Amino acid sequence: MLTPATTHELYIETSAGSLGVLRTGPSISDRQPLLLIHGGGTDCSAISWYRLFGPLGVDRQVWAVDLPGFGRSMSVDPVGGPSDMADLLAEALRILGIDSAIACGVSMGGDVALNLALSHSPLVAGLVLIAPGGLVPAFKSPAAHRAAWYASRLPDWALLPLGRFANRFVRASLNSMVKDPATLPKPVIDEFVRLARDPRGALGYTRYNQATIGRDRMLNDLTDRVDEIDAPTLFFHGADDPLVDPEGSRRAAASMSHARLVMVPDCGHWAQLEQHDRFMEETAHFLEEVDGLN
Repeated sequence: MLTPATTHELYIETSAGSLGVLRTGPSISDRQPLLLIHGGGTDCSAISWYRLFGPLGVDRQVWAVDLPGFGRSMSVDPVGGPSDMADLLAEALRILGIDSAIACGVSMGGDVALNLALSHSPLVAGLVLIAPGGLVPAFKSPAAHRAAWYASRLPDWALLPLGRFANRFVRASLNSMVKDPATLPKPVIDEFVRLARDPRGALGYTRYNQATIGRDRMLNDLTDRVDEIDAPTLFFHGADDPLVDPEGSRRAAASMSHARLVMVPDCGHWAQLEQHDRFMEETAHFLEEVDGLN
């Protein structure tokens, strides 16, 4: 299993089961800790945040929990949708002794981070949202949405083998996720492919999709609720993202009282990996602002 440099692996016992955690940073720091939340598909903490543990953990604690059905927690039964995942992360923070943190989520993880801020606001000192899910009313076209809904309703005996079959081509599918696959580190690609070929590799994201895709609309659309979030928020979205419509981030940032949007040109879905330097520049300024408020 991929273990990024500077990180330490541990496991915590939660109501869902034993969850894998990657940690880095000083044992004591007066800066707000970071909670990193990975994306969907066959993503995990080691993949999403591979390049970021070192620079982010120079002067603050950084924690990354693999959600049930993903990465180091793949053997744990998935809990379902983003609100359930957020509740579990709130439990994890309490177990880790963290009173509040800056939640940083990508794609599905951004959806979870938004739910964490809405349902457990005292735990969230700030948000960094990278191409976040949960901010569109429907999946692309009506026909595409209905097809995705039908697929999500298939029984496990049909759906899971289809997911495993599709995951056999995950290396080629990276070309449709990012603007330039050459920007991705080789260890990240190799781990992404390895997890996709695991017999349980499709299960976590399958359960998330089943919980969020309705017949005619997305059940996790938080567009009308994000203005309830008071925590300072940074949106970071690739302008050429083929998977999550950047307009969702644009609308959300405009409706929130303490939000800023960075739309990154020539960048696809994995913006924090594709545009690492730009992400670090924007995030460093944002973290300084949040630290100054606490």
